[in-house]
Amino acid sequence: MKKFKLGFVINPVAGVGGSVALKGSDGESTPEKALSLGAQFEANQRANTALSVLEPYKDQIIIYTASGSMGEMCATELGFEVAVVYSSAEVTHSAEITSEKFLSTSAQDTKNFVNALLNAQTEAQVDVLLFAGGDGTARDICATVNDKFPVLGIPAGCKIHSGVYAVTPKAAGRVVEMLVTNQLVTLMDADVMDIDESLFRQGVVKAKRYGEMQIPSELRYVQAVKSGGKETDELVLQDIAAHIIETMDDELYIMGSGSTTAFIMDELGETNTLLGVDVLQDHAVIANDVTEPQLWSLIENHLSETQSADNISHTEAIKLVITLIGGQGHIFGRGNQQLSPRVIKAIGKDNIIIVATKTKLAGLNSRPLIIDTGDTELDQALSGYFPVITGYKDQVLYPASSPL
Repeated sequence: MKKFKLGFVINPVAGVGGSVALKGSDGESTPEKALSLGAQFEANQRANTALSVLEPYKDQIIIYTASGSMGEMCATELGFEVAVVYSSAEVTHSAEITSEKFLSTSAQDTKNFVNALLNAQTEAQVDVLLFAGGDGTARDICATVNDKFPVLGIPAGCKIHSGVYAVTPKAAGRVVEMLVTNQLVTLMDADVMDIDESLFRQGVVKAKRYGEMQIPSELRYVQAVKSGGKETDELVLQDIAAHIIETMDDELYIMGSGSTTAFIMDELGETNTLLGVDVLQDHAVIANDVTEPQLWSLIENHLSETQSADNISHTEAIKLVITLIGGQGHIFGRGNQQLSPRVIKAIGKDNIIIVATKTKLAGLNSRPLIIDTGDTELDQALSGYFPVITGYKDQVLYPASSPL
C-alpha cells in the first residue's frame, strides 16, 4: 500500500513570548527572556494535538521531519514511522524541553529543513507539509518552498495573521485526515502575512504581505486572513463602552487586547495596552500589560480572603472583557496567551464578557467565534452560545466553538 507522505516540522520556540507579554518570539534574545519570566514551550504540545488526530492512520503515513524537538520527538512518541531529513546542531533531543535543556533553533533551520525536503523529492515527494509555528515560521517556509507542495500551519505563535493556518491545532489534524482518507479537499492560494514585532511591542500594528502558499482548504478548519484597522463606528463603540462602564462594580476587571476594549479604557480615562492585557479595580488600572504569572498572582490575591483560585470554577469576583479578532473570530488563542487555561477556569464562563459591533460579527459571515486555549476539555466546556455586547443594553447571542 502506498503511504501518505507527510512533511512535518515544528518551530519549538514559537509563541514562547506570548504568556509573558513579549508579543512574540522573534529576536535572538526573546526566548531566553521569556523563559526567565516564567514562560514555557508549548509549540510541541500544540503539534502533538494536531498529529494525535492522525493516530488511527499510523500504518498509512510516513512522516518526513527534522531532528529532535523540530518534529522527530513528537512524531516518534506518537508511534509514527519517521524519516529524519534534516538535523539541527542547535535543537534539543531531550524528551522534555526545559529552560536548562533548551537550545535555540533559527529561521535558517526551518529553511534548511524545507530545502532538505525539496532535495529529497525523488525519495520523499511529500503530499503536504504540516508545520507548527507563527507568522515568522510561515514566512520562512514561504521563502523556500516555491509552491512545490501544499502546506498547512498548526497555530503555535503569538500572532497569526496569515491565512495558511488552521483555526486550531486539532483542526489542522482534521484537514490532513481528510487528505489521508481520500476525501475531496480544495487547494487554494493563501496569503502569508507578518507584522514588525519591534513596533508590535510598542502597540503599533504594521502588517505586510510576504507572498502566498498553496494550502488544502476546508472552510470549517482554515482561518481567514486577519482584517486589521480600528472600529470606525465611534458612536456604537461609545454605546458599548457606556454599557460596560455602567455595569462595573468593585470586581477585578481583566481587559483583553484589541481596539474595542481599548475604546472602553479610553472612555474610562485609563492607560491601555492595545496589544496586551490590563487589570482594573474600582474603575482604575492596577496593572498594565501583565504577563500570565502576574495575572495569576493578581487573581489569587484577589480571591485569597474566600478560597484558593485553584479550586474555583465560577466566581462573581472577577470579570473578563474581551473582543474578537476581525475576520477570523478568535476570542482565545490569538495574541492573548496571557489568558491561560488556569486563568480562564478561575474566571468562569459566566464572567466572560464579549464586546463587538454588529458589523464586526457580520464580517464573520455566520462562522462561530473560535476558542483555542490549548486545553481541549476547556475549549469544549466554553463552546456554546455567548451573549455579545453590541451596544448600550443591547446584546446578541452568538455561537463559539473549537472545531474538532
